[in-house]
Amino acid sequence: MKNLDILKRLFKDYTKYHLRKILFAIIFSILVAASTSATAWLLDPAIEKIFLEKDQTLIYIIPLLIIIAFSTKGISLYLAKILMIKVAEEVKKKLQLNMLSSFIKADTEYIENKHSGKYISNLNFDVNQITGMLSTSFLNFFKDGLTLVGLLIVMFTQNWKLSLIALIMIPFASITARRLGQRMSKVSTEAQERSGDLNKYLIDLFKNHKIIKIFQREEYENLRSNEFVEKLKEKSIKISTVLIRATPIMEVLTGTMIAVLIFYSGKLIMTDQLSINNFFSFLAAMMLAYQPVKSLATINVGVGQGMSAARRILPIIDIDNKIKNSETCKNLKLENGSINFKNVTFNYESKINSTVLKNININIKGGKTTALVGHSGAGKSTLLNLIPRIYDIKNGEIEIDNQKIKDLNLKSLRKEISIVDQNITLFDDTVFNNIKYAKPDASVEEIYKAADLSMCSEFIENLEHKFDTIIGENGVRLSGGEKQRLSIARAILKKSSIILLDEATSSLDSETEEKIQKAIEILTKDKTTLVIAHRLSTILNSDTIYVLDKGKVVGSGNHENLMKESETYKNFYNRQIKTN
Repeated sequence: MKNLDILKRLFKDYTKYHLRKILFAIIFSILVAASTSATAWLLDPAIEKIFLEKDQTLIYIIPLLIIIAFSTKGISLYLAKILMIKVAEEVKKKLQLNMLSSFIKADTEYIENKHSGKYISNLNFDVNQITGMLSTSFLNFFKDGLTLVGLLIVMFTQNWKLSLIALIMIPFASITARRLGQRMSKVSTEAQERSGDLNKYLIDLFKNHKIIKIFQREEYENLRSNEFVEKLKEKSIKISTVLIRATPIMEVLTGTMIAVLIFYSGKLIMTDQLSINNFFSFLAAMMLAYQPVKSLATINVGVGQGMSAARRILPIIDIDNKIKNSETCKNLKLENGSINFKNVTFNYESKINSTVLKNININIKGGKTTALVGHSGAGKSTLLNLIPRIYDIKNGEIEIDNQKIKDLNLKSLRKEISIVDQNITLFDDTVFNNIKYAKPDASVEEIYKAADLSMCSEFIENLEHKFDTIIGENGVRLSGGEKQRLSIARAILKKSSIILLDEATSSLDSETEEKIQKAIEILTKDKTTLVIAHRLSTILNSDTIYVLDKGKVVGSGNHENLMKESETYKNFYNRQIKTN
């Protein structure tokens, strides 16, 4: 994406809504420029009328005007900055909301392709770079640009010959700015990568804290953390170094210009071509012009950072999801909730030559329980996730009551599906709100009933604040069985017609499993249920069992038939069930 295209996009989608504030900031910038120029110009009559002609009236007026000029500059600069800070924060808010909206709507496969730490870095680091460009760089462009123009007018008013000499400094500053901007764009990208790496490491550190303790890897992690922080530090130093690189160049240029001007001015004064008051007014204007020239020289640096960040986050905002909801698609009309897989093939795009499911043909009877069994990696969980279109199939068709799910309104499809996963997802919120998440408009009575049916009430009553207890990140304050029952409560509250159970009773003790099994029986009664489980009780009660091996269906039937006809199922039974 070209720089001009990026600027057009940022203006169209973000800054044009704040033109009034920006216009006022420009007006205040004009006042800053005018008052700065007036300060330099006032030195001419001050020296001539007060020091040379000893005017008794102007000795009061000129100092008062200088006070007014400085006050106007200070107040105008403050107001201009306040306005642009507000604009920047509004733009930042919209950028972050757009990114968050993209993350929420994005296909699951897209989110899984990059570590969440990288996305967090995009959300914070990159957005700040863009808002810095839109606020600070934009304000400095007008404020310092207009100030420089005003001071140049004062300089030319005092002596055009000296002004032409002083103008030599500007092209040198422009060349410096261009080179620094190019360098900053590269360094800023590298810093964003290091910031993303640090965020990624931090998330892994929190998620795997227990593992670090068990395997006594504290020293190793200390070394790793030092490595990540050190790399970010090096890039931050590079950014700061590039930012201040203009300072020595500008100092040398300014010092050289002043020396040349003093020498040339001395010649002009000696030949009566320049008066002393004109010289001091000119010199003041030139010294005041140093700051805006220096600032303008570094604007390109801020723009380079912003452009580099925009190239990273605009594609995220513009994610073109493959799985989309269309209001024009027909709604799912359930009859008995039967699900058919017809020659379904699926592979993850992020995994090269990795076909997870191959020509799957299965029939899940409506209102009945169907089980999927197979060793790890057989494709069971993937198959489950295809039904609510968490992922989309590559070939074949999936039908619910003879309706192709790809032709259905996505909301109507997912409304009829609940999933209870072995990897339970809970929010750092109250027990009440975690259950209510499945149905935001549910009444208190409905939520309490769902808790009772899922066997949650007995442990909720023992919590310090009952339903108002904050359960921590992903339910860290609850046991595995308690978290599982909460996820079942959500599914019960949703009252879906299709229930997907993915290892819902795995890794639990027999007492907890018995409670959860009772909750599952309530949840799945008269519902179309697809179960992935290793537990004997769940599989034996299933109406149909499908055996998966390496992405293919290698057997189907009830338990007795499969024990006779499927060697794979018999091995699975002996290894995974009989040993229990």
